[in-house]
Amino acid sequence: MGYDGVEVMVWQWPETQRSRDLNELVQRYQIPVGAIHSPTLLLTQRVWGTDPWAKIDRSIELAEAVGAPVVVVHPPFRWQTRYGAEFVDGIAARQRGTQVRVTVENMFPWKARAKDDVPSRERNVYLPHWDPLDQPYEHVTLDLSHTAIAGQDALALARQLGRRLAHLHLTDSTGSNRDEHLVPGHGTQPCAEVLAELPRLGFSGSVAVEVTTRKMGPAQREAALVEALAFARRHLSDAAAR
Repeated sequence: MGYDGVEVMVWQWPETQRSRDLNELVQRYQIPVGAIHSPTLLLTQRVWGTDPWAKIDRSIELAEAVGAPVVVVHPPFRWQTRYGAEFVDGIAARQRGTQVRVTVENMFPWKARAKDDVPSRERNVYLPHWDPLDQPYEHVTLDLSHTAIAGQDALALARQLGRRLAHLHLTDSTGSNRDEHLVPGHGTQPCAEVLAELPRLGFSGSVAVEVTTRKMGPAQREAALVEALAFARRHLSDAAAR
C-alpha cells in the first residue's frame, strides 16, 4: 500500500511482544516499526502481567530493540489508585532514561447514555485526567477520534500542545459517544487542518493511521487503508509546500 512504517499494538499475540519476531518482520517486509503501543488498554489488562509499570518498561525495551522512536501509553484508570498517584513522576523518570519518546495519549470522559428524561452523564475514569494538556508530560499522542468523543477542538488542542505533540493518531469521528476511528475525511474532525498545522508546530514526530476495519472484508479494508494513506500524504505534502 505504500506506508512508511507501522505502529505495533502489544496484544495477546506473541509476535507483537517479542523484538526477535518484530525485527524478522521488519527485515522481511522492509517496513520499520514507527511506534510501540503499550498494553495499557482495558482489553489488554493482563497482557505482560498486571503490573502497569512493568508493561511500560517492557514497551520501552521493545521499542529500543526494534528501533521505534515512540511508545504510546494510556493514562491510568481511576481504580489503579497507586499507579495513578505515581504516574506523572513515573513517566518523567522513564523519559529521562531513554531516547524513545514516551507519549501519553489523550483519552475522553466515559458517557452514560441518556435514558427517558435523565440526561447523559460524564465520568472521568482516568488519573490524573483524560486530557493531557494540563499535565506536565514531555510528549503527548493526539488521537482525533478521542477529541471528538470529548467534544474538544482538535486543532486548538494541537496548537496548545505545540512541540509537546510527538505522535498523531490520524482518524475521524462523527462526534458520537463511540470511539469510531473512521477513515480521515469521513467524519467531522479537522483532520486536514491538523495535518496542515504540523509544520507550524515544529512537529518532528510520526503520523499513524488508526482506522477501525473490523466489519470490513479484505478488499474493503485495503481500500480504506489506501484512502487513509492518500489523505495523509496529500495534506502533509500540501502543508510542507506552504
